[in-house]
This record gives sequence, C-alpha cells and structure tokens, in this order.
Amino acid sequence: MTVPDWLKIRDGGLVKGLNDRTWLVETGGAPNYRIEVLPAKGQFTCAILQTNNGKRLDEGKVYPSKDAALAGGLEELRAKLGW
Repeated sequence: MTVPDWLKIRDGGLVKGLNDRTWLVETGGAPNYRIEVLPAKGQFTCAILQTNNGKRLDEGKVYPSKDAALAGGLEELRAKLGW
C-alpha cells in the first residue's frame, strides 16, 4: 500500500500489522491509529481505531474489495482528522 500524500506531508506512514488485514497509521513516529479490513455482507469494511483509547472512528461503509476498504478507511480517517 502506498502512503497517501496527505499522510506523507504530516510525516506519517503506514506499517503492516501482525496479520494481513491490519495496518497501523503512524504520525509523529507513533502508531496512533489502527485500520482493520473486515468481511461485511460479501464485501469488506474497515474498523478504524485510535490506539491510545480504542475509540472507533469509522462510519461502517462497505467496499467491494480489501484494497478498496483500506483506501476507503484511510479516506475516512483523513476526513475525521480534518486533513
């Protein structure tokens, strides 16, 4: 997965998690958000969680593929952060 420009300009990055469905979004050198791609009604969704408190930030949107769910999750996170 390519790091989105909005994350790069804030010195952020993506790190693969412990399994094939989990990604960590780093900002300031720390993993501040976790994105998990999950099955949903024959498609996929993403759970976006703050790592410091477990608060969910996702909107429960459904996507046609795992890659689309990850990209959509990153876009949902960007919107929630106001970036």
